[in-house]
Amino acid sequence: MGLKFFIGSYTEYPIPGFGGIGKGIYAVLMNSNTGTLKIINTTMTRNPSYLTLSKDNLFLYCITELDESEGPKIQAYAVHEDFSLKFLNEQPIAGGYPCHINTHQNSVLVACYATGNIIQYPLEDSGRLSAAKKEYRHSGSSINETRQEGPHAHQIAVHPNKKDIYVCDLGIDTIKAYHMNENALLPDETKDCMVAKGAGPRHLVFSKEGNLAYVLNELTGRISVLQLKDGVFEEVSSYPSLSDNYMGVPSASTIRMHPNGKYLYAANRGFEAITIFRIFDKQLKFVDYQYTQGEEMREFNITRDGNWLIACHQNSHDVVVYKIHNSGKLSETYRTKEILSPVCVVFPN
Repeated sequence: MGLKFFIGSYTEYPIPGFGGIGKGIYAVLMNSNTGTLKIINTTMTRNPSYLTLSKDNLFLYCITELDESEGPKIQAYAVHEDFSLKFLNEQPIAGGYPCHINTHQNSVLVACYATGNIIQYPLEDSGRLSAAKKEYRHSGSSINETRQEGPHAHQIAVHPNKKDIYVCDLGIDTIKAYHMNENALLPDETKDCMVAKGAGPRHLVFSKEGNLAYVLNELTGRISVLQLKDGVFEEVSSYPSLSDNYMGVPSASTIRMHPNGKYLYAANRGFEAITIFRIFDKQLKFVDYQYTQGEEMREFNITRDGNWLIACHQNSHDVVVYKIHNSGKLSETYRTKEILSPVCVVFPN
């Protein structure tokens, strides 16, 4: 038994000290019995730091994470049966450092960190990208003068109702709300949700029912619990994902929920650990810290069957495979340094 999936990487350093030496988009085969990984093939493009697959898994879309002056692109690829990729087309991104991408209905949505905007690209039946249709620029700032001098859109998350779309904006401590109307992305400002000042919301996940959301805040390492009240999310509590004795600067990266809805996993760079919580509705109970023994614990993802967690270290070039136990705890089963500067893990739908 084997599971094929993709890992995105940084292939160059857009700014000193940030980037990588990856080979582009890695297609990887995991042995579902042992957790071992094998590179099937690679597709070179510039800084494909985040990837998404179409719902039928026939097409892959990526962003090239670059400064606006470098002309970042969104790219479309056809996925062959052996998980090799065929380039279809690309469109320019009118923004700086695009950092997240998601598919919704017949469109691909992109979030740009540096310029704080999101862009909608309609899809053709062939999987090719049409020109940008809608673009919205966030505005504002918050109390962290270094990191929150302006808006920084960081993630596009589709609500379980398949109607509402939420964008974590680190720079303005706000989860911005949108929806689709006749294939056009429209803002829904009455549903915007504020989190604590200086928190810096980066990524969120929803409960299966969609009445709760859990937001990982990059600048504090805290997890905000949001509850849906009269159609609007409100922050009702927050929990630390860093240990009390951690003295470094918080730099939270990724949050995922186990497919069974019982466990929440949050990663922190610098701390180099995945923090595990048991979910009790609006309350989280700490379970464990899984120290990942690498540098820049950037991204991880959980297989659809809930058996495996695959974690990526951007700077030490470690991809680590963990077995997930019934307790929610993790045990390392495999580690490789063959995948360079890994920063995104995408499984087939």
